[in-house]
Amino acid sequence: MKIMVAIKRVVDYAVKIRVKPDKSGVETSNVKMSMNPFCEIALEEALRIKESGRASEVVAVSVGPTQCVDTLRTGLAMGADRAIHVEHTGTLYPLSIAKILKALVDAEKPGLVILGKQAIDDDCNQTGQMIAGLLKWPQGTFASKVVLDEENKVATVEREVDGGLETLCLDLPAVITTDLRLNQPRYATLPNIMKAKSKPIKKLTPQDLNVEVKSDLEVVQVMEPPKRKAGVVLSSVDELIDKLKNEAHVI
Repeated sequence: MKIMVAIKRVVDYAVKIRVKPDKSGVETSNVKMSMNPFCEIALEEALRIKESGRASEVVAVSVGPTQCVDTLRTGLAMGADRAIHVEHTGTLYPLSIAKILKALVDAEKPGLVILGKQAIDDDCNQTGQMIAGLLKWPQGTFASKVVLDEENKVATVEREVDGGLETLCLDLPAVITTDLRLNQPRYATLPNIMKAKSKPIKKLTPQDLNVEVKSDLEVVQVMEPPKRKAGVVLSSVDELIDKLKNEAHVI
């Protein structure tokens, strides 16, 4: 079975986000970029499935500008067998990404598609669900545990919900999106980083896949959240009650 993993290049999670002066978006020039943390978890899960003998190949896929190749190289260094880069320099929204990934699935015929549940830059949490809808495949979102049964072609997905845990049984092929507690991604070792340089990265464009990239969305304005007031240390419970009553007016 082949597993396809979609990965996204985002602003590194440790970088302080700055809004552009014209409020059109987030500043990405001269900012450290890295693989989306949820995508790392998705790739790690695919690699573990392959290492357990239940998959024959892991293909990493990314859509975006030329710099996405660096992110794909990271995925190859972690252990992916090959990569596909669909180059596009404009703004991409979840539906366009889902259409591109569907076209890749139609071409590659994977038995399982794994994605991070969301990207930390836009927090959309839409792409996985949209791919499943376009492919008409079953989906398991927010997965905290994945068990494959190749003989019966079934994936059992344990997912976190408000009331606790929910277990789904999905017929393969299927789409799975990963939650934070599914696994701990590995670090790429130096030998694997060197090997990744010789692994193939196939270059495509949306036009090659017969996908028209367009969007019905328009970002009107991006603003920083209001700054919070500094906290205060109170000396007694009576003082706390007084402030809650007379200043915060919550009691």
